[in-house]
Amino acid sequence: MSCCPLCHHQTIAFHQDKYRPYVRCSQCLLVSVPAAFYWDETAEKAHYDCHHNDFADAGYQHFLSRTLTPLLTRLAPNASGLDFGCGEGAVLSQMAAKQGISVANYDLFYHPDTQVLSQQYDFVCLTEVIEHIANAKQLIELLSQLLLPGGILAIMTKRVSNLEGFINWHYKIDPTHINFYAIETFEWLALQQGWQLEVIGSDVVFFHVPVLR
Repeated sequence: MSCCPLCHHQTIAFHQDKYRPYVRCSQCLLVSVPAAFYWDETAEKAHYDCHHNDFADAGYQHFLSRTLTPLLTRLAPNASGLDFGCGEGAVLSQMAAKQGISVANYDLFYHPDTQVLSQQYDFVCLTEVIEHIANAKQLIELLSQLLLPGGILAIMTKRVSNLEGFINWHYKIDPTHINFYAIETFEWLALQQGWQLEVIGSDVVFFHVPVLR
């Protein structure tokens, strides 16, 4: 059996469709795809290049606002943040700028300036990103380093519930979606990190970092 990419605990078989198998962690309940079924970076980028999300797309702005709007109400006026996995259009930072909030951009393929990963921020956003990243444990360690005391980690990703829902779940069809988080996974993560979990919506959660770390 493979080990969980988030907590390195043992996984058990969860489901198999015609494309790939899925396993579930017996500790944190993350559902993941075995590494043998990951796409390489060339194929992955070609897949993302088919997405054309830009600032002029009102529908995409509305989609991102499900994370950004509640986040803005929890920030100080001089807060600065990072959009991790911002995509080619880096739309969220432009939306935040209109509200007077500065947001730096990082994306492995489109905004690969790693200097922004050597700073700390009042908030970090991952909108439809976390499900694409293979090494979940390493990602959380990095995000923890990026957040200032009292900071907020804002995550948008659709959550897996049970096997019955997963079998016909459209979200797993995307071949670049390889890690699927349950609410129990986020609860486990909050406990491990000493963060406070706030559930914003069906696909949005905030993690609040303590003021004193």
